[in-house]
Amino acid sequence: MRPQEINRQLEGIINTMHDGLIVISPDGAIVMVNQAFETLTGYSSDEVIGQPCTLLGCDACEMTIKSGQGQVWWCALFDPAHEGIKRCRCNYRKKDGSYAPVLKNATMLQDEDGAPLGAVETLIDISELDRLDQEVAQLAAQLDSVDGFCGIVGNSPAMQRVFQVIKKAAASDAPVIITGESGTGKELVARAIHQTGNRREKPYVQLSCAALNESLLESELFGHTKGAFTGAYRHRIGRFEAANGGDIFLDEIGDIPLSTQVKLLRVLETKQFERVGDHQPILVDVRVITATNRNLQELLASGAFREDLYFRINVIPIHLPPLRERMGDVPALVNTFIGRLRQKTGKEINGLSRQAMDCFMNHPWPGNVRELKGALEYSFVVAEGGPIQPDHLPPHLAGGHPAAPAWSPAAPAAPAAEPNGLSEKDALVAALKQTEGNQTQAAKLLGVNRVTVYNRMKKYGIEMKKVLQT
Repeated sequence: MRPQEINRQLEGIINTMHDGLIVISPDGAIVMVNQAFETLTGYSSDEVIGQPCTLLGCDACEMTIKSGQGQVWWCALFDPAHEGIKRCRCNYRKKDGSYAPVLKNATMLQDEDGAPLGAVETLIDISELDRLDQEVAQLAAQLDSVDGFCGIVGNSPAMQRVFQVIKKAAASDAPVIITGESGTGKELVARAIHQTGNRREKPYVQLSCAALNESLLESELFGHTKGAFTGAYRHRIGRFEAANGGDIFLDEIGDIPLSTQVKLLRVLETKQFERVGDHQPILVDVRVITATNRNLQELLASGAFREDLYFRINVIPIHLPPLRERMGDVPALVNTFIGRLRQKTGKEINGLSRQAMDCFMNHPWPGNVRELKGALEYSFVVAEGGPIQPDHLPPHLAGGHPAAPAWSPAAPAAPAAEPNGLSEKDALVAALKQTEGNQTQAAKLLGVNRVTVYNRMKKYGIEMKKVLQT
């Protein structure tokens, strides 16, 4: 094929490219784009040809566009001394106002005498790479949560009810709010809703609302444009935009300021928002999952939380019980965390001694599952092998274990008769059934402490699952 024929077929040639291509004249006007550029930006060639290239709002152009009087070249790309742009990661503003993350290469075209004819840029769409980066980070966070129901360990009736609500919530697109004390596993519940829901193939984005001040929180949620505030040196995509099509998890929702609550309410009601420093609305399709360990009713009464936002996010409530109300799950949690820690550390630690387990069962766990996990991590540092003993536990746990065991496996006591005429074993089974497996409440019914209930369950080989099924 002769050069003249190649020139006539140039448009068809560049339209076979997978990467976007744009040609800019020395005066800054767009003179050519290919079909990949149209797909990437949403602009047709008719809409951009003849328009200034600043229409695309590339946040890397701050380094090349010159300002001030006496400049020979308005853009450094057209300066013969400039070497162009090689593999610069930046954002291009699309027609709908959202940003496309791209990898840009740019260089100048010259005639035979070295005079500039224009500039040519190629744009590689890396939005999928950005999504995969987020997914890798999420998978890394899940490596420590691979047991139980989507990483949530619990066989107690209270947790089984939570799992049922999670499944129903996952099948819906309605907002979900997760409540419970700190350390109960609210983040795991939010992730489980995403993993089992219709949006599981789409992004899952999370943000702790308590970790940022008001201005930074709005920027994280909605993004910002370059120059929107001091330090905004380039465009930034917010969490809502990154979660488009998927789920966004806003932890500590009770800590967001009132001004941000108004903007969040608007997103929930209109499914659109504006970036900080911009006035163009952006549409999003995101299911919102929130969580808090604070009492929202008290915040409503004090005026610290908007009532309209509360009713908007409180469509599907899920409450996580504290660990002290599901002590029957402690042995399973202990076994799960010990298994993980053994694999992580390589130490041959094969569980807790009976005395150490008594300490665990006699502790109220104000820090819930997070505290229990931390206690075992401490024990793995102190212990060298074998079962974990009370002196391997954190001091506040070791000091709370009973001075003498409630029973001795070498010389078990004969079954005692309870006041209602039932044997000790039958009375225990009846109390466990009546309280749906809550050992603390069962202990109150029997007039004994929780450790005694635990010891009697071991003594008679009572399995909670079988008790609740009969």
